[in-house]
Amino acid sequence: MNMTALDHISHREGIRCAEMAMVCLTDFEEYAKEHLSKATWDYYAAGVLLPVLIRLRPRILRDVSVSDTRTTVQGTEISFPVGIAPTAFHCLAWHEGEMATARGTEAVNTCYITSTYSTCSVEEIVAAAPNGYRWFQLYVYRDRKLSESIVHRVEALGYKALVLTVDVPYTGKRRNDIRNQFKLPPHLKVKNFDGVIQEAASSEEYGIPSNTLDPSISWKDVYWLQSLTRLPIIIKGILTKEDAELAVEHGVQGIIVSNHGGRQLDGGPATIDALSEIVDTVQGRIEVYLDGGIRTGSDVLKAVALGAKCVFIGRPAVWGLAYKGEEGVREVLQILNDEFRLSMALSGCRNVAEINRNLIQFSKLT
Repeated sequence: MNMTALDHISHREGIRCAEMAMVCLTDFEEYAKEHLSKATWDYYAAGVLLPVLIRLRPRILRDVSVSDTRTTVQGTEISFPVGIAPTAFHCLAWHEGEMATARGTEAVNTCYITSTYSTCSVEEIVAAAPNGYRWFQLYVYRDRKLSESIVHRVEALGYKALVLTVDVPYTGKRRNDIRNQFKLPPHLKVKNFDGVIQEAASSEEYGIPSNTLDPSISWKDVYWLQSLTRLPIIIKGILTKEDAELAVEHGVQGIIVSNHGGRQLDGGPATIDALSEIVDTVQGRIEVYLDGGIRTGSDVLKAVALGAKCVFIGRPAVWGLAYKGEEGVREVLQILNDEFRLSMALSGCRNVAEINRNLIQFSKLT
């Protein structure tokens, strides 16, 4: 909603300082690293790619006494252009897992992309936050009936879009998970497949039988998915202009520029570096989003200025969960919202519509 710019931020910051509580997302990261098991920390931390240096070109004397961070995604209004990206196994970080994430996101009025690999079922997540705005992240499996059944479940439950992850024909080599022999503890399951997938007789990978993912996935599967549902389809994992053009040609409603948190292909680009060519190719025909590397409000501002309609955070949500469950997720989002509002004001932007590429200066690295 419209509000006097920053008029309540200083009050909240004062409370945080008095408690020695969290001031920025790095504080949550440090807390999570200290309190999670080594195997759990290594699982979430694996894979990071550093972007090129991007600076802001602020405008001054613009009357930023009132600011508005609201935007829309797929026609639905959210409080600011940051949502929760799909990450797996939230019960490793907090006992209520994805139910706490859903409640924290609902409280801030933004979008939560629920992972297929959740340790709470889609039904439990909806029951925990019945008014939340949710998309569902989907893989295509060798057994297409598995994918088909989950699509019908989430559509019936009121999820508003399907996010098709396309960058995992095979799981990347996650060295620390191999060293740690990472497995879900016995009391946790991939709940969406509980009773649906037969127990693995020999090997399992991240809670389901090995070789469940289908490496033959191709563009024709987008048409197959469209035949199953009326939900908007968003492709997650595009990093090139060529694939962005194909996504538009195949009639999807959105693209998430994503490198899977740097966990798949070694040597791929940071998502912020891939964003511009994709936005330039799409030319506003569908919405473009970004995940990966968002840690501050100015990161959000830069991504929006480069053409992202919204960004999604993965690891910081898990850090917030590890800190204080639902309240931690809410606090992570609120800090980002406060920082984004401040960065907007200091750059001379009163609302999201005023953010554009004129704000951006790419540093010339020698």
